[in-house]
Amino acid sequence: MMKEGNEDIDLPHGGDSPGRDGGGEGGVEELIPDKSQLDASGAKKRTRTREKKRDPTKRRPRKKDDANATAALIKYGALFLLVAQMVGLVLLMHYSRTRQSKDEPLYLASTAVFIMEVMKLFICCCVIAYQSGGNLLPELKHHVWESPIEMAKLSVPSFLYTVQNNLLYLALTNLDAATYQVCYQLKILTTAVFSMLLLQRKFSPKKWAALILLTVGVSIVQISGSRDQSKSDSEKQSQFIGLVAVLCAACTSGFSGVYFEKILKGSQTSLWLRNVQMGLPSVIIAFLTVYAKDSAAVASQGFLGGYSPIVWTVVTVQAVGGLIVAVVVKYADNVLKVFATSFSIVVSCILSAIFFDFHATFAFVVGASLVVIATVLYSQPERKPRRKPVLPTQK
Repeated sequence: MMKEGNEDIDLPHGGDSPGRDGGGEGGVEELIPDKSQLDASGAKKRTRTREKKRDPTKRRPRKKDDANATAALIKYGALFLLVAQMVGLVLLMHYSRTRQSKDEPLYLASTAVFIMEVMKLFICCCVIAYQSGGNLLPELKHHVWESPIEMAKLSVPSFLYTVQNNLLYLALTNLDAATYQVCYQLKILTTAVFSMLLLQRKFSPKKWAALILLTVGVSIVQISGSRDQSKSDSEKQSQFIGLVAVLCAACTSGFSGVYFEKILKGSQTSLWLRNVQMGLPSVIIAFLTVYAKDSAAVASQGFLGGYSPIVWTVVTVQAVGGLIVAVVVKYADNVLKVFATSFSIVVSCILSAIFFDFHATFAFVVGASLVVIATVLYSQPERKPRRKPVLPTQK
């Protein structure tokens, strides 16, 4: 019997056996599954699990497509807002400074800068309160009141940004929007120079060529404006004041940006808290500037003298512009930002020719084209040279 049992057990590996029909001692075989049965059952289980896994994946492409479509919508929506902010702010600011009615006094640029800084500070506080779940005061106490050294460091760019905003109003009072938009791109050059000095940053020959091309383009635009024989001496003098103002604004913009970047490196503080830390000194400095520069005008026409809906729109767009840039930095890339800058120059020139009687000379077109090319060339990422594989030599 033991031998038969052993033979019954061994039979599933080989030939036929009557025990397969369930009779006699073949019941032992049913308790011990065949290897082919194990393989078949395992294959069935694997196919079932694969089918279960495949079912959700059939829906994933739709979710990915929806996510990609939403991301693209946000990206290009932010790009459109950035172009609209760049072009709209310059044109509206120029219009508000040059097309004021004769019955009303011209609004004071210092008061506009102060109101803009207050708006920016309020917006940043609202964002911090939302992100912290309503714990605004503890956040401000920790990062403002208990951080005097940080506040002292940030007071430097706060002062420079306040001076820069006042210079921009002065520039757009004396320059047309197109010339201002082209010349203000010199902030790329000043940012590169201060990055080299303060951050020991090195630039490739291609970037230096772009900076030289940018300088040449801006110089051509400036020379074309100064040699325009149709302008009177007073217009040429005001244009010179505007050019000096925009050059000083480009210098303050470059130094402030690099200094702010140096402070941000290695810091765990959020960007919104940094804006609040900069906003508080900016509000104080802007308020002191109002009475140090325009105390007599404030006494005669009032703090809000000459304000119209256009002026309030300018101040609001300038205050919200920082938020738009933050959205673009988060959802877009540097290529789209450069495209927005270049496209805003072209749009400003076209709209200035339509609405502000701006006549572009051939030299201006050449200089503006060089500035656009230099902006795109400077912002292209550097490509690292690929190492060629060393092939074994055959003897």
